[in-house]
Amino acid sequence: MKPIEILSAIPKWSKASAKELLDSPAWALPCKLGDEQCVMRLDATHPADSIDLAVKIEDETHTLRLPDNPAFEEIHKVWASRAEMPEPILLAIVEKECGPLLQLVENAVRRQLKIIGLVKPGEADGAEFIYARISNESGDIATFALTLSPAIVAVLGEKRNIDTNHPSVRDEVLPAEREFAAFQLPATDATTLEPGDSLLLPEIESLSPRLVIDGRFVLAEGSLASWKDDGLYRVIAAESETATVGMLMDAAGGESAEPGAAPKAETPLKLVRMGRTIASGRLSRVGDQPAFAIDAVLG
Repeated sequence: MKPIEILSAIPKWSKASAKELLDSPAWALPCKLGDEQCVMRLDATHPADSIDLAVKIEDETHTLRLPDNPAFEEIHKVWASRAEMPEPILLAIVEKECGPLLQLVENAVRRQLKIIGLVKPGEADGAEFIYARISNESGDIATFALTLSPAIVAVLGEKRNIDTNHPSVRDEVLPAEREFAAFQLPATDATTLEPGDSLLLPEIESLSPRLVIDGRFVLAEGSLASWKDDGLYRVIAAESETATVGMLMDAAGGESAEPGAAPKAETPLKLVRMGRTIASGRLSRVGDQPAFAIDAVLG
């Protein structure tokens, strides 16, 4: 499975709105600043002082806020005196030096961007901004802020922009069941189960257990796949477990360990079908065969 397939199967992410995805701390957009491969994240410090540009993005007017970025040397040189400069000259400096950044924004929103002029004081008051930080392996390169609109939220708020290596994704905990056997059972046998009965489980010593995670994934023999309840009777560990999304991501990348060895004698077990517990018991033996010894029938 691919990371995007895993996210798409987890309700928290599959049901998330574009705005919720955009607001996630795991949001990260691969991008290029000039020829430099970078990542854009939306956790930049809100600038106390900035050049506020009125820009046209397709048919929408937005404010693009540029703080004093040392990476833009010419703007940095005139920063203290920029209020005294004629607007056309300041805009010319911005367009010349910030061309790569403007192109990055244009690529990110997948819409053409054009500078209109400077924003007049107070015009952007009350607007909602994203505060973007552009960085590479060496550190931060530049920051900017941009007003939001439903169209911008829709294009940026996609699951493919979620960094699946981010702790807020990897550390999410999911319920899990350790499954030791799965089989068909005739209806007449299932309805006549009683305490003291035993179900033979010959496969339990030859097959590795499977870890069924969140009722959506199965980790078996070192690989991860989607899981769907097929109506079989399943013998699982009585004690529930947990797994993390990080475990799923590692398994999808072939980095996971086996789910574990066969259970030991007297391990508490449950017999379940379609999410309902049928009986409880423990691992025992009948002759030389491992078996599920039923202690109680629950339904």
